[in-house]
Amino acid sequence: MKIALIGQDIPTLLPTLLTDLLFVGKQSAAVALEEKNAAMQDVLQRYGEAVIRDAQSRHPGLEASIAVTGSRREVLADADCVIYAGDCMAASRFKMDREALSGVEEDDPGLTEQARVNGGIGGLLHTLRQGEMVLDLCEAMRDHCPDAVVINLGQPVARTTKMFTDAGFCCYGLGRTPLRGANGLDSLVKKLSCKPEDVRATIAGLPGFSFLLGLTDAHTGDDLLPLLTDLAEEEELGRLTKRWYDWYSAIAIGDVTDHAEWLPAQDDFIPEAEPEFGEGVERRKERILWMNAVGAKGAQEKEGQMAQLLLLSKAPPIRPMQLALAVLRGDDCDIPAVTRVNNGELPQLAKSAIIEAELTQRGGKVIPRGTMLPLPLMEICGEIDETNRLAAQAATGDRSALRECVEVDPALAGLDRLYVQDVVDRMIGLHNDVLSRFDEEDYD
Repeated sequence: MKIALIGQDIPTLLPTLLTDLLFVGKQSAAVALEEKNAAMQDVLQRYGEAVIRDAQSRHPGLEASIAVTGSRREVLADADCVIYAGDCMAASRFKMDREALSGVEEDDPGLTEQARVNGGIGGLLHTLRQGEMVLDLCEAMRDHCPDAVVINLGQPVARTTKMFTDAGFCCYGLGRTPLRGANGLDSLVKKLSCKPEDVRATIAGLPGFSFLLGLTDAHTGDDLLPLLTDLAEEEELGRLTKRWYDWYSAIAIGDVTDHAEWLPAQDDFIPEAEPEFGEGVERRKERILWMNAVGAKGAQEKEGQMAQLLLLSKAPPIRPMQLALAVLRGDDCDIPAVTRVNNGELPQLAKSAIIEAELTQRGGKVIPRGTMLPLPLMEICGEIDETNRLAAQAATGDRSALRECVEVDPALAGLDRLYVQDVVDRMIGLHNDVLSRFDEEDYD
């Protein structure tokens, strides 16, 4: 088995990727990692080799290797799976979007609330920039690993997953988990004096727009959802959660600010001015220091062990390698919050919709659970999915899809759509150095 790792966020994920592959999955594999920086190539190579030596000492007979290189061809050659965790200068480009939308200059549009990561105008520009990277990767994969499975972490995950599937690849995605955080499952069940392991939750919707549709006691089978809906109605779960409950008859789960990105501007909510994209500078310095310690001392020596524990403790909560192994090996599994093509999982939505729901696999086959959405939720999910589909198509340079995306996006409700189209055209011009699929005369 060969696993190819692509994207600037891969180094942050590498500790859990290797742990889940070698220690949890006990899977023999060749790992190939794309890294353009020569100094970082050495850091990651030595770190990976140290972890592999540790795994082989614990599991005799485990065959594993890691190759860190700047050659995409070598990384992709004959890969069985590609894990993508990339973006296009996310933080700096977002800042450019926000400044362009903020209304600082006399001729600026004054649309600060549309400076978003995933939805609205900002999300559309983010999608177009991601398209440059994802579509280039798809072209390389057709040449070097046309049958590879893709595990996609690139935001906006619904739209980048659509790009991979439209290119003909089997793709599963993982976005920000709805299991943890301010309005995650762990926080919600804590309101009921429960722990996540003591409940059985049904979570479904779209990536970044998921809802808690069922909640039972794992031991007694008692229905716990009415207790939470009472709290939502009383605004005990926050005013946005109550608003979404009033609108959609379901409890938003995960960071509710993610939900807000897909909806019209809210008078009492402004998106973050500086959202997090990957690790910060200080966190990166720490990670490199700890990786160097593991690489120099080995993962079995005390200093190396401590550094590895610190790396694992700081790792993001998503586990793409566990998902990759389950798909590649056909393991029986129930993995929450997996992005993929609908295919009947949510029967009220189009089979081609890109959804987020639990992945249930038995005997190597995905078993749809047939989860039903409240009617108001079904309707808005249909609108957002159509917007996602059009945005992904627009990323290929399709001007017609771009115009239609602006026309139907529910996040733009209340705005003059012709004006918004003009704003989008000007912002494409702002990013013309990275948007090669749009001709200059289109936005002059």
